[in-house]
Amino acid sequence: MITERPIRVLIIDDSALFRRFLAQGIKSDPEFELVGTAANAEQARQFIGIRRPDVISLDIEMPQMDGLTFLKEEISKDPIPTVIVSSQTSNGARATIEALQAGAVDVLPKPQMVAGQDIAGITSQIRVSLKAARHAHIQSVGDPRPAQRRTMSTANHPTAPANAYSSNPSQNARWVFAIGASTGGVQALGTLLAQLPADAPPTVVVQHMPEGFTNAFARRLNDMCQVEVREAQHGDLLRQGLVLLAPGGERHMVVRPSPNGLCVVLNEGEPVCYSRPSVDVMFASVANYAAPNVTGALLTGMGRDGAQSLGMIRRVGGRTFAQDEASSVVWGMPAAAWEAGSAESLVSLNNMAGVMMSSIGIAPPPLPEENIFSRPLRKGI
Repeated sequence: MITERPIRVLIIDDSALFRRFLAQGIKSDPEFELVGTAANAEQARQFIGIRRPDVISLDIEMPQMDGLTFLKEEISKDPIPTVIVSSQTSNGARATIEALQAGAVDVLPKPQMVAGQDIAGITSQIRVSLKAARHAHIQSVGDPRPAQRRTMSTANHPTAPANAYSSNPSQNARWVFAIGASTGGVQALGTLLAQLPADAPPTVVVQHMPEGFTNAFARRLNDMCQVEVREAQHGDLLRQGLVLLAPGGERHMVVRPSPNGLCVVLNEGEPVCYSRPSVDVMFASVANYAAPNVTGALLTGMGRDGAQSLGMIRRVGGRTFAQDEASSVVWGMPAAAWEAGSAESLVSLNNMAGVMMSSIGIAPPPLPEENIFSRPLRKGI
């Protein structure tokens, strides 16, 4: 029996205490092998030159060369899957979002280090993310310039499909887009949302991200896109040209009817698919209250969140798509939706905006069994 060798990990953090803390967590897991710990970029370069790690845990706020600069200048030359483990300061959050858009695989908050606590348990989320990162497909999407937000020409957008903006504004207002993403979703959402026109349908998004980071992410997306993007607040009304991003943290985001139209509600609840906010919870609410005028898209991410409830959207007459493997950083959530039959088609990331816009008001075509890019919905999903 052939077993996979341990995952080689390099920890880069200027805090000696945190390096020791995370190193103990890594050593407690037989699936890992610790290459070393580095306090700064120069030490990290030496480790990488001697023994290239499979994955890197990287802090953003470091002296001399910060983590973002290190990622852009060093890791871009020889891509190594990198997970950002950062404090939740406002400056750190903005830099972390830039790092994710520059190619980092995932972001996690630094756990609280308390004497006497179970280190293996506290570091379990970091270890899960590092394991997923090992098999990540590193994407290079560039860094769109914020100044283009209100003046960019949609017709000349370099990655926009030709049919991405051929839509009826009045029909757009009666439709809802629902999008779910996790690992790799920062890059994916930046690509997709930047291709939507200013009069796109009301859009709700769940991106798995820790509390304190989603507001910075929404602000950055807002600078990049023609649609307005902001972190959702309880009671926000869905409206044309507005994208509402679920806040990271302890609440789910759902869509509910109100006297003035559909709105988002942030409520407490147990994690679903280990996630809160959960894509499944959001998709289910959209299926209940916005169908059949809804298009759901499940993007790159680890796990199964969203796969089941994307099928609910399809059952009630909505359109459903999943990102294809080639363009996904981690083909977990989209793969689960595809295997379940919840997604009617697999779509590359660069084509997703055009496909979603083209789906508005158009009944789904017959889905022949033999077409590997279209799969019937399984009963009971």
